Amino acid sequence: MSTKKIHAQPPKKLTGIEFEKIPSSAAGFPAIKSAITQIKDKVGLKKGIGLLANLNQKNGFDCPGCAWPDPDEKRAFLSEYCENGAKAVAEEATKNKVSPLFFATHSISKLSKLSDYEIGKKGRITHPVVVYEGRNHYEEISWEDAFNMIGNELKSLPSPDEAIFYTSGRTSNEAAFLYQLFVRKFGTNNLPDCSNMCHESSGVALTETLGIGKGSVTLEDFNHAELVIVIGQNPGTNHPRMLTALGETKKRGGKIITINPLPEVGLMRYKDPQNPFKWVGKGQKLTDIFLQVKINGDVALLKIILKLLWEKEQKSPGTIFDHEFINANTLGYDDFIKDLETYSIEELIPQTGIDFEIIKEAATLIAAKKKIIICWAMGLTQHKNSVDNIREVVNLLLLKGSIGKQGAGTCPVRGHSNVQGDRTMGIWEKPKKEFLDNLEKEFNFKAPRKHGYDVVDAIEAMHNKKAKVFIGMGGNFLSATPDTEYTAKALQNCELTVHVSTKLNRSHLIHGKKALILPCLGRSEKDIQEKGIQFVSVENSMGVVHSSSGHLGPLSESLLSEPAIVAGMAKASLSNTSLDWSELIKDYDNIRNKIEATIPGFEDYNTRIRNKGGFYLPNNARDKDFSPTLTGKANFTLNKISDITLKKDQFIMMTIRTHDQYNTTIYGLDDRYRGIINERRVIFMNPIDMKEQGLEKLDAVDLVSHFNYEKRTAKKFLVIPYNIPIQCTATYFPEANVLVPIQSKARISNTPTSKTIIITIHKKES
Repeated sequence: MSTKKIHAQPPKKLTGIEFEKIPSSAAGFPAIKSAITQIKDKVGLKKGIGLLANLNQKNGFDCPGCAWPDPDEKRAFLSEYCENGAKAVAEEATKNKVSPLFFATHSISKLSKLSDYEIGKKGRITHPVVVYEGRNHYEEISWEDAFNMIGNELKSLPSPDEAIFYTSGRTSNEAAFLYQLFVRKFGTNNLPDCSNMCHESSGVALTETLGIGKGSVTLEDFNHAELVIVIGQNPGTNHPRMLTALGETKKRGGKIITINPLPEVGLMRYKDPQNPFKWVGKGQKLTDIFLQVKINGDVALLKIILKLLWEKEQKSPGTIFDHEFINANTLGYDDFIKDLETYSIEELIPQTGIDFEIIKEAATLIAAKKKIIICWAMGLTQHKNSVDNIREVVNLLLLKGSIGKQGAGTCPVRGHSNVQGDRTMGIWEKPKKEFLDNLEKEFNFKAPRKHGYDVVDAIEAMHNKKAKVFIGMGGNFLSATPDTEYTAKALQNCELTVHVSTKLNRSHLIHGKKALILPCLGRSEKDIQEKGIQFVSVENSMGVVHSSSGHLGPLSESLLSEPAIVAGMAKASLSNTSLDWSELIKDYDNIRNKIEATIPGFEDYNTRIRNKGGFYLPNNARDKDFSPTLTGKANFTLNKISDITLKKDQFIMMTIRTHDQYNTTIYGLDDRYRGIINERRVIFMNPIDMKEQGLEKLDAVDLVSHFNYEKRTAKKFLVIPYNIPIQCTATYFPEANVLVPIQSKARISNTPTSKTIIITIHKKES
């Protein structure tokens, strides 16, 4: 390792904060303007417009941003993308290049002093590069030598379980399937992925209660819903095209309840960017009732609503609950009601921070509806009791019979564009027996059965030197994970770290004794193999598998596709394998044939994937079939409220994204929908809390997290007064990830609790 200081955290420098009025509505012309500006600056207008014309279109390429689905039958004339989708494409198709010459003139230590935004702006990586032990610069390496380095390192391990194989949610179905096959042929289930940090809690809760770890609704269901409840989610920034679906719900007479600690602009009013005639005026009102819940007060709030519904049901039996559905399809109703009666509304109210009259209004609205969709994201899944959060959501839907019918069901809104597909392809540290049986039958090898490491376990294994090789298929592992300094040390303990990437990011700078960066094709680029131009497939948030075909020529002749990189690693690492990896890469139909032979739901894959719009995977909950659960029925559950208690001068902090950000990719320094311009090191506080702490607007503070008598510090944040519940605060990640303890994780799912961090706030001396 170089003796030069390598910085794991973004620099503690301020960039010159400015403020603008928080807009009254989301999207509309400002969104179009922002998208076009990003495209013009990073790609060029002519090239960029051509790209956007093919984005999310049939026979086009899938957006590298979120996993929100496209309409089944039609695509928008003007655009089938959102502002952040355009930003994602601009980032991928950027004119900026990171070449071997760049690395020769920019040391790793110097690059680590830059912010994540500045690092990302450097551009696309053009050649495979390596850094050797003790050196401070990456240098070019041939693909053959890179693969041999990986193979030699893996073969030298005493046990296959000493290697970690991480996956981001942008990896295609074809690449993901090959990757998990390579890893399992190597002999381990160490396949952590980004789901471990986001919707793992959803998967656990939904599998237990409904028999499938995915949502049950389709996009069409939003056109028939009587009520949509959006809880713990900010679609205006994170899934903007979802606002169009919510707009359709409202247009057709449906209602919307929003539950969130922050009033997010996109959920209040919306101007359809696909319809210029709606850019003027106030925009379409979306939210009918806003419940501004305290951070981690969701179970308490849901229990109050459930108690109010139960009171109404007792007064008028059979009018509120769907007993026909309950009796035919569920187990545990009586125990659920008995447990519910042990709680009092009086003890639950303080956890919510919401006026009881508003909660009653919401309960009355829910009571009158039969077709209910509930949507959620990280605001529910990143708490100690996150599995409880989602199971309580399911309880509500079961009581109303709102599962397995048109216009109703569960809607966990996924982040990365193929994070759901990766899991379907077998990227999971806890594979099902049936999946491994199918792998063994098709590929004639003995698959490992011991469960592998998830993200948190993988970090701890590397930190404790029980794992010595890290390979990341996409993503920015360091900036996505908790406990930044702890994770950095874990990666630096490795003998070899490998990142398959399109662009430079901070994870490339925090590396093992040896490190490789393997540059791959982007989603927008043509993938040309021996049998011609190839396409890949992805699965969206609602279980639709469809094709994606790049339209641009590759940025560099030295780029390989993700499937080709996986095949290269496999050939170099597996000593005894009869599988012809090169043959699979010649034509991706060959990969899809293997997927079809292994994974249920992919029958006639190569034919159906060529249908415009793709095809739906089977979904038992959608079909009102709950036989895959352990009981064979949909299950009511008993769930715990938050056990967080705050001492005097303590606050709950949640990490959030800015509007100029998608996951760990930072497009700019603005958060337009919150009125913050040109700054990321901020903490949002309630003005009452600020006064009690003796703080004023723009005071510089240090943040200290408190967990099991451990303290972690994030320095130099600016205090911003904001409409947020008392004793609740919000900061951006990755800047605040250093405050998230590695051991602070959800029960059962092991997800880091990035939305429930106990902190104190300390004013810096001027």
